Amino acid sequence: MISNYLLAGFLCAQAAIPIDNLINFGAAFKLWALDVSPNLFHSFGLAFWLEAPLLLLYTRSLIYKNYQLKATDLVYFLPFVLFLTYFAVTWWMEDNQTKIDVLQGNIIATSDLLSRFIHITRECIRLIFGVMCLIELQRYQKQLQNEVADIESVDLNWLKILVIGFLVIRIDAIVVAFALVFSYELGLTIDHELFGLTSNYVVMLMISGLIFFSAGYSPVFKGISSEPTPSTDKHKEVINPAQVALVTEFMQEKKPYLNHLLTLENLASQLGMPARNLSNLINRHFDKNFFEFINYYRIEESKKLLEMPQNKKATMLDIMDWAGFNSKATFNTFFKKLAGVTPTEYRKNYWKNTG
Repeated sequence: MISNYLLAGFLCAQAAIPIDNLINFGAAFKLWALDVSPNLFHSFGLAFWLEAPLLLLYTRSLIYKNYQLKATDLVYFLPFVLFLTYFAVTWWMEDNQTKIDVLQGNIIATSDLLSRFIHITRECIRLIFGVMCLIELQRYQKQLQNEVADIESVDLNWLKILVIGFLVIRIDAIVVAFALVFSYELGLTIDHELFGLTSNYVVMLMISGLIFFSAGYSPVFKGISSEPTPSTDKHKEVINPAQVALVTEFMQEKKPYLNHLLTLENLASQLGMPARNLSNLINRHFDKNFFEFINYYRIEESKKLLEMPQNKKATMLDIMDWAGFNSKATFNTFFKKLAGVTPTEYRKNYWKNTG
């Protein structure tokens, strides 16, 4: 599964980052690295340029159906390639004695302005990728209502929390980058080490959370189509009346909405229609997304159930289940929205007026 490979790549990049910190700033590790090869210094830092695009692609692999990497995705790794080229010329191709001379002093304090600029640019790029991840998740949440009728079964919050967490970490990294400039170039005292250390501990917690939730919850994702949502412009194309009649009759007679796990693709298959055509029809003719469309019929079904004498003693959980709902919150919210009263009030008023 492509998402597993992308997650593995992201975790490897995250593992390389603390190794880079240990080699560059840990006294014991620094001496060991000098004995092994000066090339170890800064090389693990290449992971900073990789982890952000890998997280974006991993997020996409979870939310899109049959996700495959495309040639255009390589553009996300262009900053890495550019920096790798620069790094090879300015570090790997230098002779070892020059590298050792550079490493003898305070690496941070002796960095030139170009290095500081590259550092800030790197953190800004990572932040942009984080924002892109959040946009993808928001699009997923919106599009999901066009494809499934039981959105509560999709646990989106864990990934959103992790993405926002990494976004905050990258903002902190930008603060650290500017703090270095202010401290060493402008003479302003800012405790950049505190910011950096705090960020490292938070990253450790975030990575632990990512591993846990990825292992246990990623399979519950219901992939959405990577195609854009059908247009709601009612003048764009003519609605086929025969298809409207087919869908209406099928919903009334076959009651597919009683299936708790009904999806757009499943309903389209039963109707013998392309899923995109059905989605377009529901959006433009019925003026609803799939989530609203199916739950409208479920509410109508629940009203009928509440009006049946044999169901006077039935619990609301029973009514909810018989009508096709999986979520009590969705049942109560939609019922109040469409009927104007709660299910309990509806049954009480109905039998009071009837009897």
